[in-house]
Amino acid sequence: MRAQDLIRTKRDGRELSESEIRAFIAGVTDGSVPDYQASALLMAVFFKGLSEGELSVWADAMTNSGRVLDLARVPGAKIDKHSTGGVGDKVSLCLAPLVAACGVPVPMISGRGLGHTGGTLDKLEAIPGFSTALSVDRFIEVVSEAGLSLIGQTDDLAPADRKLYALRDVTSTVESIPLIASSIMSKKLAEGIDGLVLDVKVGSGAFMKELGRARELARTLLGIGQRAGKRVTAFITDMNQPLGREIGNANETREAIDVLKGEGPDDLVDITLQLGAEMLLLGGVCQEQDEALQRMRAARKDGSGLAALAKCVEMQGGDPAAVHDTSKLPQAKWSRPVLTDRDAVLTSVDTERVGIAAMVLGAGRETVDDVIDHSVGVTMNVRLGDRVKRGDTLATLWYNDEERSQRSEQMLRGALEWSDQEVPPPPLVYEVLR
Repeated sequence: MRAQDLIRTKRDGRELSESEIRAFIAGVTDGSVPDYQASALLMAVFFKGLSEGELSVWADAMTNSGRVLDLARVPGAKIDKHSTGGVGDKVSLCLAPLVAACGVPVPMISGRGLGHTGGTLDKLEAIPGFSTALSVDRFIEVVSEAGLSLIGQTDDLAPADRKLYALRDVTSTVESIPLIASSIMSKKLAEGIDGLVLDVKVGSGAFMKELGRARELARTLLGIGQRAGKRVTAFITDMNQPLGREIGNANETREAIDVLKGEGPDDLVDITLQLGAEMLLLGGVCQEQDEALQRMRAARKDGSGLAALAKCVEMQGGDPAAVHDTSKLPQAKWSRPVLTDRDAVLTSVDTERVGIAAMVLGAGRETVDDVIDHSVGVTMNVRLGDRVKRGDTLATLWYNDEERSQRSEQMLRGALEWSDQEVPPPPLVYEVLR
């Protein structure tokens, strides 16, 4: 294989063969294809796309560029959930324990936050002592005994993706749907799972701002997974406002634990139950959606979901007492309300900007090397369509630095638009694709 021949083929809009794609991904992985040629092919793919056949081979080659986990010693169908990310998205923390408590093992390899989006690993690490850096053998052991485990990506899983993502980031080819989809699915397929529920976010706080693009991504992800022989369902869900009320690591962990205790905000509870019910269907422990929803509700009510999280936390080195008593989670030194200055209806939220307001406090990273402050965050008291009066609390800031809190408040106020007109709240789920 000569890389320039592949670049020319794709530049001219023609299809790459299976052997060409596999040779290219192998060359990226072992370094025999230099960055400048890999970047050129990525740009050609950005403009010309990949056919279904090309995309399946591309994703499979990336999946097999490193280790593929063998979860055979974990009984039952192993089902994971992946979200494309947003603000206040702490679903994994309450979803995985509930699903595990219902009898479906959940091996979850998650990421960290960057920019306005939060990361599941950062939220989990708000629990004192919790380790997300387990060996593969220990990961499988925790899944077997606790029913779930949540860890970070290991170096030997889909190494081609790590190299290609770094190149996409510096060559303005991140937004390509085939490249996004193959990146996501290669990591998920390398987990050795049997099925996957996808939560594709759309709106002002999502990577996909428009429903059409979100639908295209969902269909592409679904196709890769199903052609790989996996059970896959894709939900397209709203991110035109933060999910739940809490933004920030300890804040979100606390709110997720509230859901496991039978409490929590309605939108977070609803999406957790819907995604979880689908995981139970894919896992084969339920045959009907109503039955699956009832199982999920029962796991909230009887405390078995909470117990599953506590078991996972203990096995991963964390303090299970923090699951039962969330006052043991990190807490900021100070808090103060952000008050409304008008009588009005909240008509629009720039959710990305709300996420940045939390990042400014220290809850997120501007660069991958930034250190997270797990204790800071934002509590949102208003939602789209709410009518407020002057002096009402629209949010609460939790902070350790006064200057940062001032900047965060300015950012937060600038993210909200008001009107005298009533507006209907957006739907929580737009579509479900199977």
